[in-house]
Amino acid sequence: MKRAELLSTLGTHPTYDLVVIGGGATGLGVALDAVLRGFSVLLLESHDFAGGTSSRSTKLLHGGVRYLAQGNIALVREALAERAAVLKLAPHLAQPLPFVMPSYQWWQTPFYGLGLKLYDVLAGKAGLGQTEWLSAHETLAALPGLQSRGLKGGVKYWDGQFDDARLALALARTIERAGGQVLNYMNAELVHGLPTVRADGARFELSLADQRQAGAYRVFARSVVNAAGVWVDAVRQQSLIDSGQVMPERIVSASQGVHLVVSRDFMPGRHALLVPKTQDGRVLFAVPWMGALILGTTDTPRQDLPREPQAFEAELEFILSEASKVLSRPVTRADVKSLWVGLRPLVGSNQAQSGTKSLSREHTIVTDENGLITVTGGKWTTYRSMAEDVMRVCFEAGVLPPRDGVSSQNHLLMGATSELGGLGVCDAPGWHLYGSQEVQVRACPGAERLLGMGLTEAMVRYAARHEYAWTVEDVLARRWRALFLDARQAMGMAAEVAQILREETGQDPHLADFMALSEKYH
Repeated sequence: MKRAELLSTLGTHPTYDLVVIGGGATGLGVALDAVLRGFSVLLLESHDFAGGTSSRSTKLLHGGVRYLAQGNIALVREALAERAAVLKLAPHLAQPLPFVMPSYQWWQTPFYGLGLKLYDVLAGKAGLGQTEWLSAHETLAALPGLQSRGLKGGVKYWDGQFDDARLALALARTIERAGGQVLNYMNAELVHGLPTVRADGARFELSLADQRQAGAYRVFARSVVNAAGVWVDAVRQQSLIDSGQVMPERIVSASQGVHLVVSRDFMPGRHALLVPKTQDGRVLFAVPWMGALILGTTDTPRQDLPREPQAFEAELEFILSEASKVLSRPVTRADVKSLWVGLRPLVGSNQAQSGTKSLSREHTIVTDENGLITVTGGKWTTYRSMAEDVMRVCFEAGVLPPRDGVSSQNHLLMGATSELGGLGVCDAPGWHLYGSQEVQVRACPGAERLLGMGLTEAMVRYAARHEYAWTVEDVLARRWRALFLDARQAMGMAAEVAQILREETGQDPHLADFMALSEKYH
């Protein structure tokens, strides 16, 4: 449904079974699960889909190797099963990736190797490949560019990698294909719990503000799920205060993770590097992605919640220093082509004291007195099982009638195909990222006109017509990952992208805003 048609529908003040607030991994997962069960669903995102944390991950689908050390076997087992599910649901956007842990002390290879063998056992049939002990020569062959001095060997194991922003987009389009309604740049300004349930079952009234065309709308909902990531407490506060209730303790604290992108020349192979314990006890990744190399990440507490968080100097120094220790060529600030920061929503077990709460795995689901259901925490790998948990809480709370429907575990996402010609998200961005939608994209004008970094005029037109793109940032940060790969190149492409968007949408594509944002990415 085109945005104009959907806005016309909103003008009639419709009632939905479920309104989801938040268009990141969690909210999109909940909306898809609900619509596949046959519920009427509206998903609202105040900015762009995956515009926050969900486009700024380390791009890994993993079972959580570190949880093995914590003894959290159940969490590892579930995440490994969900990893396999995502790889099956979107094979054009998610593929297996081999990792190598290099060993510089004699005991590291057997120690980590045994732990990763347990990883294989827990994965069972969902495993992606067997863990292998490597000699020093084999380790260097897998990780060209690794520091060879003092190398004893290594351990090779398997996890997955993906394009987070395009996976979010595939989820949004799949929701719409299944009959749901999704809107980016639509802010839920007021979530008002009704004093009595209406005859049509509505418990909430929502006031919406269109961020693109300055329109105001009002809709009703039988249930509302708050999946606004690190910003869930702001939604809860507004809703509870409006209902005359006291805002309970915040359930989310934020931690930021910084990622740097450098040339693949630093480590030109197709294996990822994992250093399980750096000098200060953190983990370091070097991951081949989209033809470049991602270095990260950090874990720094943050009290404020900016939409565009900036890296602290100490975080940059940490990544550059630790990467330089394990790579044969030192990495400097001048080598960084792009850097981005994501805010992780962290939930403490002593939080969410009011209302009913469901502490589940890494994520938390809270039902407030007015019936608002909030979900936060978790990770991309388990977005689907988190959604199932949310629906279970909706049923238990009585805000939706229990219903089975089609399982999201077997419902392929938009574009799903395994016919990629041997290319994946490890490789430079290209037509393969569209999967089965490539033919439709090529049918748009300008399929042969290259704008840079694999992006064509046709891809920009397709993004505006079918992928909810409005601004230069939408296209160059998330529909195409140019900003996340090379900020300066992205800036050079921006003017042409802006012109095409202006032709397609008839609106201001916010070119100046993108240029200012790009300065912060390099």
